[in-house]
Amino acid sequence: MTAEAPPRWRPSCSLRALRVRAEMLAAARSFFATREVMEVQTPLVGRHTVTDPAIASVPLADGGFLQTSPEHHMKRLLAAGAPSIYQIAPAFRRAEAGRWHNPEFTLIEWYRLGFDAERLMAEVAELVDALLGPAPYQRRTYARLLQDRFAVDAADHGAVVEHAQRLGLQGDDIGDAADLLVAEAVAAINAERVFITAYPGEQAALARRNADGTAARFELVVRGLEIANGYDELTDAEELETRMAADAERRKAKDLPPVAPDAALLAAQQYGLPACAGVALGFDRVVALRLGAKTLADALTFDSPRA
Repeated sequence: MTAEAPPRWRPSCSLRALRVRAEMLAAARSFFATREVMEVQTPLVGRHTVTDPAIASVPLADGGFLQTSPEHHMKRLLAAGAPSIYQIAPAFRRAEAGRWHNPEFTLIEWYRLGFDAERLMAEVAELVDALLGPAPYQRRTYARLLQDRFAVDAADHGAVVEHAQRLGLQGDDIGDAADLLVAEAVAAINAERVFITAYPGEQAALARRNADGTAARFELVVRGLEIANGYDELTDAEELETRMAADAERRKAKDLPPVAPDAALLAAQQYGLPACAGVALGFDRVVALRLGAKTLADALTFDSPRA
């Protein structure tokens, strides 16, 4: 006899998960308080959104957007003179649903003045250790990840696209194909915690580029699950405008709706974004890992079907 499914009004997670989540939120706030990183709150609804064609924003009837992350507003605070800051905030991305995705999710995002990517990686490891318990960390470059898993040279764009297609992964361009291969490789990593570094320059997003052309960007993978994405932040306003224009061209090539550049962020960066490093950490995924959950819904009060 099949057990009857729980009624839809009930939460996605257990009461134990609620308690664990509350403990982890308190631990995260304590972590930043001891380091004198100030908590802030920024709008969940903004007039602008990200131009990145890989991110699907949620538009509103009045022309605004639910924010895909607090990044733009937090950088405006930094340009206005704020110290190192963090927030624990909901974020929204359209059409993201699945075992480890939900259209609404919680980020811990923080920015550290005077930090570079190396120093920020160390702090990310300290926070993850505080939330999940200590464990060893490994490092792999983006190029080594593709080489070890698929014997593909990351610099050979044709080979990357061909291999992605051979695996049945449908990427529209080199960036898409590489992202899909990396996602496959990340899921197969047989290590507790791994930092992925030295991303290709064309995948810098809002990170600055190193002298060798690679992006000053990292991701943290825990038990095969992507947890954090961090940058040594781009501070050059002209370069930011150039990248937003390139995003517009990519959106057009993919037949995606146009997205206007965030004029307020550009103005803030022209005024002066201080040297800093920033990272967004998927809090719900970390809670799920702490619980030993098989799906993100087990770490959420109400997942999308129940919301």
